[in-house]
Amino acid sequence: MAGLQCHKLLWWMAHEPAAPELEVDDARQAVYDQGHRVGALARTYVPGGVLVDLPHNAYEGRLEATRQALAAGAPAVYEAAFRADGVFVSVDILERRARGFGLIEVKSTANVKAQHLPDVAVQTHVLRRSGLDVGRMEVMHLNRACAYPDLSNLFTRADVTELVEARLAAVPGEIAAMTAMLAGSLPSVVTGPHCSAPYECPFTERCWPVLPPHHVSTLYAMRRRAFELDELGYRTIFDLPENFPLGAAADRQRRAVQTGRMVVEPTLAAALTRFVPPVAFLDFETVGLAIPVWDGCHPYDSVPVQFSAQVPDASGALRPGAWLADGPGDPRPALAERLLAACEGTHAIVAYNARFEGDRIRELAAALPHLAAGLEALAARLVDLLPVVRNHVYHPDFGGSFSLKRVLPALVPELSYRGLAIAEGETASLELGRLLFHGDAMEPEDRARLRADLLAYCHQDTWGLVRLLERLRGLAEGA
Repeated sequence: MAGLQCHKLLWWMAHEPAAPELEVDDARQAVYDQGHRVGALARTYVPGGVLVDLPHNAYEGRLEATRQALAAGAPAVYEAAFRADGVFVSVDILERRARGFGLIEVKSTANVKAQHLPDVAVQTHVLRRSGLDVGRMEVMHLNRACAYPDLSNLFTRADVTELVEARLAAVPGEIAAMTAMLAGSLPSVVTGPHCSAPYECPFTERCWPVLPPHHVSTLYAMRRRAFELDELGYRTIFDLPENFPLGAAADRQRRAVQTGRMVVEPTLAAALTRFVPPVAFLDFETVGLAIPVWDGCHPYDSVPVQFSAQVPDASGALRPGAWLADGPGDPRPALAERLLAACEGTHAIVAYNARFEGDRIRELAAALPHLAAGLEALAARLVDLLPVVRNHVYHPDFGGSFSLKRVLPALVPELSYRGLAIAEGETASLELGRLLFHGDAMEPEDRARLRADLLAYCHQDTWGLVRLLERLRGLAEGA
């Protein structure tokens, strides 16, 4: 699969397996662990099989164990191993059918993706070359319609036989080309969109030249056209003429970069009129479990398990509020009650990309009917700072992004995430999952430190919103 994306990627993986770029970080390991849990659970939906339970690199032992399981008439073999044409494959579930076999590739995604098809095609090729009559190919993926506690429909088995058959003729040539390539020196491959599709290449920094500041690839919502613009001679934003057709935000970016000054539109003041005091500031952190564990939840629901708020008191001074789940129990009732209490009496509740917070609040309302009225009212008071920045302000240091992590340091430089132990949302979600479901196995001081780090990160987001709104009001007034 790596070779189909890029021959150079496969060459490095084969010739430099210990390369630092291939080291598995915590985020990647969490993805692997989740996939293993999904795979193990998927086997229970095709029961009665034999598991080839040997180390991944015990190739000969896995091949022999598979042969023995098939010879014994096993109705299914899990992690069935085969080798042909120099390719070793491990099939998630090999199911014996009335005629021949069915190949089931288990994916922890919520649908069939284009990159799944060549994966299944390579496996089918190897199995057929090994003498197996494989007549049906499936991708078994998670079903977003499934709701806990009824997990009977957790998986959907999608028949991809026809799509895979159409790809099989190309597989021998692809294998031969990769085999020949691996026997030679590092191949030359031009960089392009394949460097991030279907997966982000870990070796990007080796291939890509150091781009000049404000390269056209940093243009807002124009990344797909960056290669085209570069080929046309527009290497940086400085090269773009005033009449070059751009969207409003990208044109504002061009003006800011070319003048070296922040652009503040005269419409900013009107955009801030929605932020009527008393104003609270809110941020959620969530977990998205592949296998749901709380009533009514579906695979990959974003469930809030932490919030931070800055809420005005009677004198108008802001006071911090926060809540963080503890343990594997359903966090939603306690979080919702604390959230309603924290935001009581406020007119506007400020968030950044407020649609996310709004969706989570409305999902809480659906799950907690006794709190639904208050939660719906709270969602209606949300106001979003993101479009205010995106539609009315551009600082050259945004770098084409309107994420809070780029906007805040540019507009409020004294605030930074760099000193925090947790500095971005993906890490926060990963650590929240570890705290909730594996916290009991942690040393008390480690658990307390992790809670403190999570609280500090979420607090920084809401305090950043406070300072950002202050800064925007100053810009609107000409300060």
